[in-house]
Amino acid sequence: MTAASAVGCSTDHDLTSGFESLPLRKENFRILKPYDIPLEQRYSFINGVHKCWVYSTDKPHSPGSKTLPRTEIGIHGYGYRSGVWQFEGYGYVPKGTTGVCIMQIFGATAPRASSAMVRVYDGNLVFYRRKVLAENIYDKWFRLNVIHDVGASKVQIYIDGELKLETKDGGGTVHTFKCGVYAQDKDSNYMESRWKDLKVLRKL
Repeated sequence: MTAASAVGCSTDHDLTSGFESLPLRKENFRILKPYDIPLEQRYSFINGVHKCWVYSTDKPHSPGSKTLPRTEIGIHGYGYRSGVWQFEGYGYVPKGTTGVCIMQIFGATAPRASSAMVRVYDGNLVFYRRKVLAENIYDKWFRLNVIHDVGASKVQIYIDGELKLETKDGGGTVHTFKCGVYAQDKDSNYMESRWKDLKVLRKL
C-alpha cells in the first residue's frame, strides 16, 4: 500500500453539511482508564482540550479485562444501529507516542471488536496496520472526520478535509465513537493524545 500524503493538504469541502450536530455535555463523555488509578492521573480537560495519557505498564480499564492499557473517551448516549454518523475532532499527538489507537468505531462482528481504528506508528496515522493515512503528524493539530454509513457498511476517513480511505466496516449491531489512547502492538512506554472541538453528527 502506498503512503498517503502528509497532513496539511486541506480542502474547503464542508464534510458536516447535511448532518445534524448532536449536543455533547459532560455526561456524554465516559472515560475508560486504568482501573486502579484516579482519573486525574490519566485525563485532564483544560481550556477546551481533552488530554489522555497512559503507560504501557498500566493495568486495563477493569480488573477482569484482558485488553491493553487505555485512557479513552467513549461517547455515551449516542450508540447507533443504523443511519449515517460522523465523528469530527481536532487531534494532537506528541512526538514519541507510538503503537497506539487514538480513535475507533467500537462495535463489529466477532471476533473483531471495532469497525475502524486510527492508530499512530512512528509519527504516521495508520488504519489498523493496513494503510498509512497521513505522515509526520507529531506535534501539530489535525482535523479528523470519520463517516460511518451503517446501511452501506462503509467507513470513510478524512484528514484535514481530504479523503484518505474508504473501506468496509466490521459489521456488528451497535456502534460508538471513542478517542484517546489505547495501546496496541509495539507501543511506547508513554502514550498521549489531545482532542478539542469534538462533534458527533447524524445525517439528516
